[in-house]
Amino acid sequence: MRNFLATIGLLAILAGAGAAVYFFGGFYSVGVTAHEPDIVRQALVGVRKASVRRHATDASPATRESPTLLRAGARAYLERGCTNCHGGPGVEWAKFSEGMRPDPPDLKEVAKERTPAELFWVIKNGINMTGMPGFGAAADPELWSIVAFLKKLPAISDEDFKAWTAAAPAAGKP
Repeated sequence: MRNFLATIGLLAILAGAGAAVYFFGGFYSVGVTAHEPDIVRQALVGVRKASVRRHATDASPATRESPTLLRAGARAYLERGCTNCHGGPGVEWAKFSEGMRPDPPDLKEVAKERTPAELFWVIKNGINMTGMPGFGAAADPELWSIVAFLKKLPAISDEDFKAWTAAAPAAGKP
């Protein structure tokens, strides 16, 4: 039994040393064109999901269904540049987002899978090493309006998004 445990311990040390040499020795390519091994991708996705779940503790405002809030969220989504990476109803993703790794997610799908608190946390804090910036300098009500918009995103028509994000006429002008 003692030899068995010693062998397991030795194998664990060798595996750790091998992983350290692989990652810190420069053998793992961090280039965008190099696709990571499935085990690395799965580990990163798992860590990201667990981290967001643990840290997303803010309570969602009760007024998430307000049409005014949805329109404000659509405008903030466009003005903050979210359409550049994630697109939107009737809006294509910007060409540069095709080179991002990991790929920016389709928020129509993500919004269904995430709680409002999780969406808020990601918008506010961003996600390291993904290109997703944090908008923590923005006021929380604006960020919650984006969350309200995202939760309704799968059902928002191209025409509604265009109308909601159209520039408001300047004061005193028709």
